[in-house]
Amino acid sequence: MLVSAHHIVRAAAASVAAALLVSGCSGPFPADSQGSLAHATGGTISVGATTNPPWTEISPDGAVTGVEADLVTDYAESIDAEITWVPGSESVLADRMKDGELDIMIGGLTSKAPWTDKVALTRPYTTVRGEDGTTEKMVMGVRPGENALMVSLETFLDDQDAER
Repeated sequence: MLVSAHHIVRAAAASVAAALLVSGCSGPFPADSQGSLAHATGGTISVGATTNPPWTEISPDGAVTGVEADLVTDYAESIDAEITWVPGSESVLADRMKDGELDIMIGGLTSKAPWTDKVALTRPYTTVRGEDGTTEKMVMGVRPGENALMVSLETFLDDQDAER
């Protein structure tokens, strides 16, 4: 059987490409490009919150309460983290997320949130029916590229849903 030089070169190129692909996958997965989960675990997590009852409410003294505030507080406890609450409007918080100043963003965000160029949205953790009968899928925001933090938060939220 004759094998041409062309076939040998193609086979070698395919082998190199496969090796590069496999070696590229050898890093930690999921990625946590800025180390948000590692920094938060046993440390501090920065959470942006915007007022949107019953999901989040911010009192004049800065206390953050509501359904999502409770979920995030429980999540922080599960990774032994303290929370630094950062109140603000959705647009300001989205900019701060993009700039890497916040780890999580809450405030009654839905899967239709317009901030996907600045904020990575979690999978929906619950679905609610609006007064007009439409359904909304509730999500939280995570700093883009911080997939380990997102997976950790989503896993926590899934576990909370399973307990209800």
